[in-house]
Amino acid sequence: MDRNWDELLQELRVTQTGLQILTGFLVSIPFQQRFSDITSLQQTLYLGALAVALTATLTVLAPASFHRLLFRQQEKEWLVRMGNRFARAGLALSAVAIALVAWLLFDVVLGRTAGQIAVGSVIVLVVVLWYGVPLVARRRSTVAGTPHS
Repeated sequence: MDRNWDELLQELRVTQTGLQILTGFLVSIPFQQRFSDITSLQQTLYLGALAVALTATLTVLAPASFHRLLFRQQEKEWLVRMGNRFARAGLALSAVAIALVAWLLFDVVLGRTAGQIAVGSVIVLVVVLWYGVPLVARRRSTVAGTPHS
């Protein structure tokens, strides 16, 4: 359990850094001069991306709070199980936030069609890179008889 917890914390540190950068970028956008010129769709995309990024950030930070509140309470198994669930949820929310940001930025810079292509491309890349690649590796290790703990 200690090794699992340490590995989970390392993964959360990487995710947290990326989310902090993305969220910081989103928080700064309304203070830009051109922000008042965005369309209602772009405003909706912006607010959606911000809400999802904030939720993802809180979700990824939750296991650290769990640990602080349950420190030395013999709850390591629960911490690992719940930390894993929150890490997975945080990654899923991160994917949604990244897709919405891509849609927003491409829509603002190149137009509606480019925004739609960008969001579709990000969704495909997330599915392939974040889920497809590990599932292929898992399947390959199962076929080869290698355990995948």
